Amino acid sequence: MSEDETVWPSGAPQVGDRAERSREIRAEYIDYFTEITGDTNPLHYDEVAAEATPFGGIVVQGGVTSGILNAVVAEDLPGPGTVFMSVDWDFTAPVRPGDTITGVVEVTAVREDKPITELRTRVTRDDGTEVLSGTAVCYTFDVSASAR
Repeated sequence: MSEDETVWPSGAPQVGDRAERSREIRAEYIDYFTEITGDTNPLHYDEVAAEATPFGGIVVQGGVTSGILNAVVAEDLPGPGTVFMSVDWDFTAPVRPGDTITGVVEVTAVREDKPITELRTRVTRDDGTEVLSGTAVCYTFDVSASAR
């Protein structure tokens, strides 16, 4: 077994590696997120109040928007067993029910002594508008059957 495999459960990612996922955002995701978090902000529920803001209508919670990145890092890159250690995200435009969003991560640094990855992160709407950008640091745990 190489040193990379002892530190990295499935081998270390490489700087420049990239992964993405897309998902259509349905209106009921607002309710699901509220059920989990208790976030009942009128921007998510009150059409009249939301229309009076610069957003111009109902928007989904930021956690719904950023959630696509959880899926990318946990399923694709770095992959299963990966969790966020820290994130630095700017939300730059709204996401509405019916939008399709795409989360993209790109590896910018990889630690050799620990399974820690630094990522550039981005989420865009289907019209090409960037709705989130920033960075994240992730740790990848060994979740293979042999590690249990």
